[in-house]
Amino acid sequence: MKKIGVFFDIDGTLYRDSLMVEHFKKLVQYELIDPAIWHNTAKMAFYDWDMRHENYDNYIEAIAQIYLTTMKGLNREHMDFISHQVINLKGDKVYRFTKDRIQWHKSQGHVVIFISGSPDYLVSKMAEKYGVTDFRGTEYKIDEKNYFTGDIAQMWDSDSKSLAIMEFVEKYNIDLEQSYSYGDTNGDFSMLKLVGNPIAINPAKELLQNIRKDRELRKKATIIVERKDVIYKLTADVEFL
Repeated sequence: MKKIGVFFDIDGTLYRDSLMVEHFKKLVQYELIDPAIWHNTAKMAFYDWDMRHENYDNYIEAIAQIYLTTMKGLNREHMDFISHQVINLKGDKVYRFTKDRIQWHKSQGHVVIFISGSPDYLVSKMAEKYGVTDFRGTEYKIDEKNYFTGDIAQMWDSDSKSLAIMEFVEKYNIDLEQSYSYGDTNGDFSMLKLVGNPIAINPAKELLQNIRKDRELRKKATIIVERKDVIYKLTADVEFL
């Protein structure tokens, strides 16, 4: 008998920010990287997003490239220590709607999977914290001495997430038509399109535009907006400026 799968993005969908950015800041705090890297480069990318000069996808991609360059040569054991700190201190900073949905899906016996562009050593700890079945994150490769090489197998784009889902479908015998997915940016578009029950959480404008352009997805997608202590449930036809 086929199972119902549930695919959750993390950053912006469950977690109310970016795990990678939090990790970046902790690296600076513990002086494992030069603070100037954050203040002179990464902070500029954040400023452009914060002032809405750039969209969210461009901001995250810019930060990811700076982060990747910074990580090269760092020790994996040091990163694991920082990762524990991030999850222990920030792991509860999540959207109430998404957290409740994770618990509901687990109570139904669904196969709950995290698929995120954040580093796998952070995604694994969030998966453990929320007791989900499996996970996939961006793999940061290490050498034989346990140092990061600067090479990755990314998981923040739509194609990578689609391939990951198909691997999980085979692994867990999942019926995609009965399954669910949750995402917030255009990198989650294919993840939403693959399932019978797609839910966009606080969607970025580009994602919402692409949902509306896709006739099939537009009909079945649910839009959730969580602001302050109110959760809004909308259709893809909602007007936006």
